[in-house]
Amino acid sequence: MIGKEIGEMLLENKEHLLIPADRVAHVQMKNRLDHALLVLTKIGYSVIPVLDNDYKIRGLISMPMIIEAITGLEDINFDKLGDILVSDVMTTDFALVADPYDLEEVLHLLVNNAFICVASEDGSFIGIITRSEILKGTNRIAHEFENKYDVIRKAERLH
Repeated sequence: MIGKEIGEMLLENKEHLLIPADRVAHVQMKNRLDHALLVLTKIGYSVIPVLDNDYKIRGLISMPMIIEAITGLEDINFDKLGDILVSDVMTTDFALVADPYDLEEVLHLLVNNAFICVASEDGSFIGIITRSEILKGTNRIAHEFENKYDVIRKAERLH
């Protein structure tokens, strides 16, 4: 269990933990793999969310999934990229939390995931929480803790 003070410190900048949906690269289920490959290549990420027409989160797509889909026994058939839908290749087994989310659950999920998708009760995509943002918050806490500890040590020496 996360201590109350640490939890509050992590959540001080809660608005920075969540990257909103409108700032997250994604593809839609009915996009073709050539489009997904282009998006992944241009943004430089290896995995992105897949949304349906109603902007509900449905899965994730990655470079390895795309390459696997076009790889045969002896070669890679790039011509197949325009024939296969993202929905045919994406994974539906991914880390997802409902908003409002529980910080401890997010931390546990981020151990094995670079990011966690956040959705509303009806499944609408709200955004992602990245391991990177949590680590930035943890770094800030570590520095604040050291500064507060230094103040306490100095006060104790004065007494």
